[in-house]
Amino acid sequence: MSAVSPDLPSQRPWPWLGELLTGEGQAWIFVFKSLLAFYVAAWLSMVFQLEQPSTTMITVSIVMHPQSGMVLAKSFYRTIGTFAGSAFALLLMGVFPQEREPFLFCLSLWVALCAGGAVLYRNFMSYGFVLAGYTAVIVVLPAIDHPTAVFDSAVLRVSEVMLGIIVAGLISDTVLPEKLRDVLRRASRESYAHFVEFARRSFGGVLPRSDMEAAHLRFVRAAVQLEDLRSSVIFEDPETRARSSRMQLLNLRYMAAATSFQSLHHLINRLQRNSHPHTASALIKLYAPVGEALSTPVAEHDRPRHLATRLEACAPTLGPLASTLREGLRQDPELLLEFDSGAMLLRRFVDELRDFVVLEASLRETHGPLGGSVERVDFKRANDILPPVVTVIRTFLTMITLSVFWLATAWPFGPSALLLATVFSGLLATSPAPVKGVVYTWISYATGLIAGYIVVFHLMPGSDGFLMMFLVTAPFLLIGPYLTTRSATLPGMGPGYTLGYVYILALKNPMTYAPERFINDAIASLLGLMVTGAAFMIIPTVIGTAWLRQRQLRQLRRQVSFAATAPMAGLLYEFESANRDLFHQMVQFTKPGSQESRDSLAWGLAVHDSGRAVIELRQDMTHADLPSPLQEAMRRAVLAVGALYDEPDRARWVEADQAVDQALSLTMQALPHARASCQPAIGHLLLLRSALRDDQSALAPYMARVPETAHAS
Repeated sequence: MSAVSPDLPSQRPWPWLGELLTGEGQAWIFVFKSLLAFYVAAWLSMVFQLEQPSTTMITVSIVMHPQSGMVLAKSFYRTIGTFAGSAFALLLMGVFPQEREPFLFCLSLWVALCAGGAVLYRNFMSYGFVLAGYTAVIVVLPAIDHPTAVFDSAVLRVSEVMLGIIVAGLISDTVLPEKLRDVLRRASRESYAHFVEFARRSFGGVLPRSDMEAAHLRFVRAAVQLEDLRSSVIFEDPETRARSSRMQLLNLRYMAAATSFQSLHHLINRLQRNSHPHTASALIKLYAPVGEALSTPVAEHDRPRHLATRLEACAPTLGPLASTLREGLRQDPELLLEFDSGAMLLRRFVDELRDFVVLEASLRETHGPLGGSVERVDFKRANDILPPVVTVIRTFLTMITLSVFWLATAWPFGPSALLLATVFSGLLATSPAPVKGVVYTWISYATGLIAGYIVVFHLMPGSDGFLMMFLVTAPFLLIGPYLTTRSATLPGMGPGYTLGYVYILALKNPMTYAPERFINDAIASLLGLMVTGAAFMIIPTVIGTAWLRQRQLRQLRRQVSFAATAPMAGLLYEFESANRDLFHQMVQFTKPGSQESRDSLAWGLAVHDSGRAVIELRQDMTHADLPSPLQEAMRRAVLAVGALYDEPDRARWVEADQAVDQALSLTMQALPHARASCQPAIGHLLLLRSALRDDQSALAPYMARVPETAHAS
């Protein structure tokens, strides 16, 4: 046993050196795998006598990623896009075989729609849309003067692209693989540990709002990150694919428990601020057993099953303790109601936390597919239609401008400009700084062209055979993958250099050397990039702009109206996931600590509080045997709250507050006759009213002074 205390700092004199070597090692592993994939793909292209091995190598350069799960996910969608683009190319050539104007108009429209789809469907689905446009262009433009050859062109291009996809996927998954599954497992366990620890530390009393806002931001990022990772790992790992539904359900339970936890502490904070310390203290005492259950021994921190057992044992003790604590609050019926509301919220949180921990335990303890069925849930993405529309317009104008220039000048290398504009209009459409991306890409692309010139006209002519081709081309090619690993500091440089180098290298079977073609191809491709950059300057992107964030904030607020009116089936999960996706889109482009960031956090918390209370109240209305007048009053209340969040102002706040208060009064009057039906609804109406009257929430500027209303119990 080591005698060194684990609390002592590391004895390594230069810890940064170890981190540097680790990072460099991972970078060079990726460079090695990329080069292996490039040259295996090129060799197989020549063995199979495909016409353009360079197309296969370009495919490899776009698909390769340091983590194999990413490669397989990109490859899956790229395959779909390749076949879709090829099918459209054949259809287009069949409809307009000898009419260039409508042919290029429809091709430009197709590429524009594909670029818009790449923006609308984020993550790796966007690659499918980019490839659908790109493949259509590389299939039809070389055969535009020979319509009868378009089918052969489609077969060759699809064969070259598919070969690149297969080779990249196999090498990434078999040669020194870095599994994305491990990243998902680590992220999931870190999110679980952080949530449980934060909940444990927070049960001692009032939680400052700044801490709650920071926690909310972390909860949101964790939920979105876990879904992004899960949607990629299913392509890499069969075990994860078999557990995919349970992992989505786990994320749902994580989000639901986080929302209940936040609402719980908002209620305590509001009671403290409104000079009701006795009620707040009673709730804190009621929460104490849960805090004790969460305080597991250090040896059990990584054993969710033990925590689940402790929560199971804790739950039955809450009812008797709540009854005891109620006795001390009977002198104030209004505060007694607040206590009952908090007690109900606590029970909901404990139930949701227990379900979350139990599912986490089952996923950790069982290897391979889990037996039994599970509730089918999906992570709902929230998209604004405006960025895709702007992208479609911009890309269409870019493509049609280049097409008109090509037709007017009869420039033989116009297709090269169109091809590069197609690729980068789609790839850069999702960037918040596309002009900067075009500049970096243009510089690196031009550098790749220069490297290609040196190789093609000074090194390759004196070489013979595949081995010599590898020796003269690899030293320049490895620069691209290495720069790709430095994308944080040099965005776009790696892919730009690699594409420029491989494109201008133009490996063919057999190889040809034509200086005039080289120069014209280089000029055309750089022109295509320049026109793409000009289009981004004339029609700027809206992604990441303050204007789009304001639209997304309005969409986030309208989630409360969605909670008030949407069908109940699957509503909770849609609400929780769409909220977090929207909020994540906003904050990733917002300066931390700014006023805008604080406003966004305030609205995010308010929407979670009110929207969840609305959903729970609607469930009470659906499942409880409530009299019709009460159901109508509750329906008016939830609609009024939804209208307030749609367009917040003082008049709507007063209307919503009065509607909720009226529904609460009517339900209180019916309580003695239908306690089992009315008690849950009263708790959720109180939560809704409390959220409306929170003087630190985003609704505070719209509040009017409302006299406190006392209700008889």
